[in-house]
Amino acid sequence: MTTGTPPPLRPTRSRLRRYLPLAVAAWLVLEIWLLILVAGAAGGLTVLILLLAAFVLGGAIVKKAGRRAYRNLTETLQQMPGGPGGSAAVGPAPSSRGNGFLMLAGILLMIPGMITDVAGLLLLVPPVRTALSRATERSLEKRVRAASPGSLSDAFQQSRIHRPDGKVVQGEVIREEGSPASPRPDDGPQGPRPPLTR
Repeated sequence: MTTGTPPPLRPTRSRLRRYLPLAVAAWLVLEIWLLILVAGAAGGLTVLILLLAAFVLGGAIVKKAGRRAYRNLTETLQQMPGGPGGSAAVGPAPSSRGNGFLMLAGILLMIPGMITDVAGLLLLVPPVRTALSRATERSLEKRVRAASPGSLSDAFQQSRIHRPDGKVVQGEVIREEGSPASPRPDDGPQGPRPPLTR
């Protein structure tokens, strides 16, 4: 006799979660095999020197990219309205494009292995970084535009809505000196709420 309730279905795993462990294992085996090949052809000391040089170069690149990111952040904060500069922000500086990929190049160079070193060296080429940066921006914009309800963009849109009817009216309130402020519907019985403090 059956009870009539089907057994709970196991959630399906995404392709990334299914194949990522296999890809990492294949990458590790390939890295070890390449290191053994290069060590057999050029000698173990040469491979050790190459790995140490790549590590030092990667550390210097990560340090440079970190300094550039900090400088860009400081400049952006100074350009914000109300900041020390007082001017409106006009967008990211051209030098900040591809800074994340520069940091990734340094990290890849620091990881021991030939494939990661080649990938890190490729990311050091400015046209490659620029192309990857543009492709990433386009992909993110496409995903944000095609986001389904309940996603991050939907949550952001909902956070902008202040009234129950969902209408958002942009503008500013200008009060003349000495004129009493009209009571708002969300004010409490004691009058208007105190301003928020930082």
